[in-house]
Amino acid sequence: MNKQVTEVLKRSRYKVLTTGEELESVYRLRYNCYRAERSIAQNERGIMHDPFDDAENCLHVGVEIDGQLAASVRLHLLSKLSHISPTLEVFPEVLDNLKRGQTALDSTRFVTAPSIRKQRVPLHFLALRIPFLATMFYDIDLALAAVRPEHTAFYRRYLGYDLVTEPRSFPLLEKPVQLLTANVREQRDAVLKRTPVFGPLDDIPQSNIAFPDMSGIYQASRDGAAAAA
Repeated sequence: MNKQVTEVLKRSRYKVLTTGEELESVYRLRYNCYRAERSIAQNERGIMHDPFDDAENCLHVGVEIDGQLAASVRLHLLSKLSHISPTLEVFPEVLDNLKRGQTALDSTRFVTAPSIRKQRVPLHFLALRIPFLATMFYDIDLALAAVRPEHTAFYRRYLGYDLVTEPRSFPLLEKPVQLLTANVREQRDAVLKRTPVFGPLDDIPQSNIAFPDMSGIYQASRDGAAAAA
């Protein structure tokens, strides 16, 4: 699988999405993906957007393959400076960790383009590199994943997540999700040993992500974020 992902990464580019046009493309991709799985209600605009998309501690990151948006993930950086997060709204007990000074990364709205999935491209690996690289760059303590029960096995096998709760309802979704968490520093080396393509790849520079400085909005629990991701 590492070899297959590496070959696709040579045709890919990662980008933090900020313009109105870029974000609308993400919202439309989300809508099409969730509608295909009958996870959301239909709407006339054909977009999937909520107030969490506009939070200061939110980042939208996309993956393009051959110039086409193939996947995206929404990230919320959680620290003592901000507790805004869709997953915290559904699983407020996570706040206990943040009150003890830990930081967390909440990754949601994981979507992959159906047309590209049909080409048997390993989009789930390409997309999940986004939160993994973010945990490295922002020196995150705890990674959060609110996912449907049928997807938990992948997170546990490849990323070392642990199941925390039984399924609960999630905003705008018609199917319940479970909360998984991972202690990033304890799991990182094992994840990279097993699946090195999740980490930074110096020989494929376009596969790395130019994350922005979020100082003033996010503060790591200890000094010294990673130099590159």
